[in-house]
Amino acid sequence: MPHNPRKRFGQNFLIDNHLIAAIIHAINPISSDRLVEIGPGMGALTKPLLKILDHLCVVEIDRDIVQWLYAEFPEQKLTIYATDALRFDFAQLGAGLRIIGNLPYNISTPLLFHLSQYSAFVVDMHFMLQQEVVDRMVAEPSTAEYGRLSVMLKNQYEMEKLLSVPAESFRPAPKVQSAIVRMIPRAMPIVPIADHSLFTKIVIAAFAQRRKTLRNTLRSYLALADFTALNLDPSARAENLSVLDYAALTHYLKADAR
Repeated sequence: MPHNPRKRFGQNFLIDNHLIAAIIHAINPISSDRLVEIGPGMGALTKPLLKILDHLCVVEIDRDIVQWLYAEFPEQKLTIYATDALRFDFAQLGAGLRIIGNLPYNISTPLLFHLSQYSAFVVDMHFMLQQEVVDRMVAEPSTAEYGRLSVMLKNQYEMEKLLSVPAESFRPAPKVQSAIVRMIPRAMPIVPIADHSLFTKIVIAAFAQRRKTLRNTLRSYLALADFTALNLDPSARAENLSVLDYAALTHYLKADAR
């Protein structure tokens, strides 16, 4: 079925067969996997996956593509959820999920945060994203790429950049390079779920003004004596703190509030 990619859905369809094979190899699916594909598009990954899997679930917002999927694949092999992935309750699919997708770049960050709610149900995730986003996800402290996204996701996942993807691998070719990232949920988040709200507020405050020191960005949370107690340099900046540093800071403030 001819389908014109829709800008409002951030559609860029994968057309490079060598890359498709490399992605399938990286995912390494087996027939019994409980695999979920976000945004299957015209089936670049769906088709080879269904040659391996007993069954596949997909989440697709484009009604025209949904109709094509129904016509193209047998319902006993493919379950289609015709909805917005940002609003989809992945918990309804049960535990042991492997989630993949060529994520629309215009919603990739909010979608990653949405999926973080379901990490207890997930075995692993493999996503195609804008390379700049992947670089931020896997960045280490004290680098330009390290930021709020790095800290929040590293709290819940082990992450690895697997492949770089040139723009010409897509139709239409995007104006940016892409990359494949693997995300494996930690058995337990570094910061306990009960403390997640405070942790999030601290990280947002710290990175709100990257060029300012922690003495300024966290002054509503910490006095100079608190920096000494935490063995933190008040002249450091947000990107100088590791996830463990933010976890220790959260624990300190939680204990101080009791």
